[in-house]
Amino acid sequence: MKTMLIGLISDTHIPDRANKIPDNVLSSFKDVDLIIHAGDLTTMDVIDELESIAPVMAVQGNMDRVAGLKLPKARVINAEGLRIGVAHGEVYPRADTQQLLYLAKQLDVNILVSGHSHQPKIEQVEDVLLLNPGSPVVPRLADRTVMLLEINDKNVDVEIVKIGAPVCSALDFTQYPRD
Repeated sequence: MKTMLIGLISDTHIPDRANKIPDNVLSSFKDVDLIIHAGDLTTMDVIDELESIAPVMAVQGNMDRVAGLKLPKARVINAEGLRIGVAHGEVYPRADTQQLLYLAKQLDVNILVSGHSHQPKIEQVEDVLLLNPGSPVVPRLADRTVMLLEINDKNVDVEIVKIGAPVCSALDFTQYPRD
């Protein structure tokens, strides 16, 4: 078996919260074999841009439904002998570990990639690895992030890649014009 490198991204919210995917994301993904987007793209242009780097597998997030994007709610892929599930992760309370574990069990996967919380997370629960790449555009109380998932003969290594500094829309003073 060869090593497989997968770029994980979620919650890009383009063009509603940013004009484009940050360049740091594209350079971080330059060597990946596959890109998984865990929803809230809000435009299919995101897939087109990411596909210039590697094949993209995406699922529908809550804001994608609002935008009318026709994507599956969940997907499962086999990668190097492991089953990876992808879902936006609309669970309540938001990012609840137990709810995400139930979702992983429903999908019968070893790894579940989700988004929705805009906060990066790597958590092993029972026999499931829960991953959330956070958001490279609009994080919540976190840095702007994506993830790199490396699978080598069922050995898994995950890296959170910091794309930029945290942002707080409350501190965006450009929205308040001055005299």
